[in-house]
Amino acid sequence: MKILHLGLADYLPTFEAMKKFNDSRTESTEDELWVVEHPPVFTQGLAGKPEHLLVQDDIPVVQIDRGGQITYHGPGQLVVYTMIDFKRRKTSVRHIVTALENSIVDTLAAYGIKASADPKRPGVYVEGKKIASLGLRIKNGSVYHGLALNINMDLNPFTHINPCGYAGLEMVQMADFLKPCPSVAEVAAKLTSNLQEKLAI
Repeated sequence: MKILHLGLADYLPTFEAMKKFNDSRTESTEDELWVVEHPPVFTQGLAGKPEHLLVQDDIPVVQIDRGGQITYHGPGQLVVYTMIDFKRRKTSVRHIVTALENSIVDTLAAYGIKASADPKRPGVYVEGKKIASLGLRIKNGSVYHGLALNINMDLNPFTHINPCGYAGLEMVQMADFLKPCPSVAEVAAKLTSNLQEKLAI
């Protein structure tokens, strides 16, 4: 599984590149993890309802093809896109979702943060507050999009939306629990290592 580090990259070109990668992949295409941060952007999933955008400001809203409602991406948030052929790996999307959630939980545990998944809603939570979001697109036996882990960012834009469609859902980040907070690059190294291990079939 190849790991690509994209740095700080605009959302829309990255989204288009994901779609192109998935549409052009063959049975021999190696799976990839794309590690990236995005400038401020709201992304609205296929089921997204406009009423979940509470405040219209200068942060762009991009309509995309993953599942789920609206969420926010910004600098200081680690995003990992999981470009995985689950048919070839003879696994299920449910297994991939569980692997993503458990990889985040294990990464946070390495820093002494006790987190857990919620069987009723995707993502990872600390004391009932959301620290990481998941959203996937399934197409042609493969998945793309992935996860977003809040590390050390401006959380205020989350108050402009109902995060992932949940009114009043409080968002937290690693910086709320760690002083000093590790860098995005450091956390990315731990998280991608966990993902490689847990996604190995």
